[in-house]
Amino acid sequence: MNRFSLTLSTAIARVTEAARAPYQSAVIRIGFATTWLLFLLREFPHRAELYGPDGPWSWDLAQQLLGMNHAFTVLMWSDSRLWFETVYALAVAAAALLALGWRTRTASVLFLVGVLSLQNRSVFMGDGGDNVLHLMSVYLVFTRCGQVWSLDARRARRQDAAAARGELVVDRVGPALWAASGVALVAATALGRFDGQEWLVPSLLWAAWAAQALWWLAGRFRRSPQPRILLDVITNMLHNGALLVIMAEACLIYATAGWYKIQGSRWQDGTAVYYPLHLDYFSPWPALGDLLAASGIMVMLVTYGTVAAQVAFPFTLFNRRVKNVLLAVMMVEHAAIAVVLGLPFFSLAMIAADAVFLPTPFLRRLGSLAARGARRLSGRPATARVPGPRAPQPAEQPQVGSPT
Repeated sequence: MNRFSLTLSTAIARVTEAARAPYQSAVIRIGFATTWLLFLLREFPHRAELYGPDGPWSWDLAQQLLGMNHAFTVLMWSDSRLWFETVYALAVAAAALLALGWRTRTASVLFLVGVLSLQNRSVFMGDGGDNVLHLMSVYLVFTRCGQVWSLDARRARRQDAAAARGELVVDRVGPALWAASGVALVAATALGRFDGQEWLVPSLLWAAWAAQALWWLAGRFRRSPQPRILLDVITNMLHNGALLVIMAEACLIYATAGWYKIQGSRWQDGTAVYYPLHLDYFSPWPALGDLLAASGIMVMLVTYGTVAAQVAFPFTLFNRRVKNVLLAVMMVEHAAIAVVLGLPFFSLAMIAADAVFLPTPFLRRLGSLAARGARRLSGRPATARVPGPRAPQPAEQPQVGSPT
């Protein structure tokens, strides 16, 4: 019984005492935000045809579909061109801010609104990667993905240094963003904009807004560290749970794709890869596709190798070395799909999902190399170390914190 209690307490402590995998969460934040940002920028000349008033999926058709599935989208709040352009611009800005890690709590919520609004407006636009982005935009809201490699982490270090010098740290941007988002939520609710839509997303928006208020109050008016410790425990649990869901989602994607492929006759006889290489829609480089399709052995190896890798991937998580090798294979495969089949955003989304399994030492070395390269380009002197995630300091002196 004592051994069981010790094991249980250790497991609870691992879940609650810290937000795990800070580098992995930073990578998936940067990966998904950059993927969505690049997609929006590439399709900027065609935005009105894809998601706006000039598209084949008209306003009336979208209203009929949303009346049945009650999906969330702010684009259906108005049919004006100005409103569409505003939402599209905000989606671009939110993706850029999330990738940079600026006010990640607020940016992740705005990123969610932008992704759902555009994708639910025109549900037939996408190549599979949009489904991954759709799900991951929800999960990112629950993560503390700005602990490292973000403007938030840099601001936190500067605030700690200023507080150590005895300076009063006042954040005005965070409360201003919180107040503006509150006004927007109150207006949307009072005007009935959430009526007829699924309750989950509006509830999540209100919950995120209220949580930011509690976080700020705990840091500003506390007389004891207990409220902040409690909020840290809750946010750590949400973060770790969200990362677990992201991992399970990636495994489920590969497992279902692999087992469905096994049932197909073209995958069984080793010729499935041959046919997409001869479709004009999936041939940005026809000569490269013809070169690969000319070798029957290469087609067979890629076909069987794809199925084997997808089916085996969830089981390799129990062996770190095998998992790392197969993870590299999967990322190379997605890079090849991006080049050969012309599906860059699908591949980027899947690589970003795979990044949650990357080992921490590799990511730290990657961050060190990136920081060293940035210093060389800027001409700054080298620093002693690459800063890691900010450790919680519940007993520090009260300061004016940020709700975002």
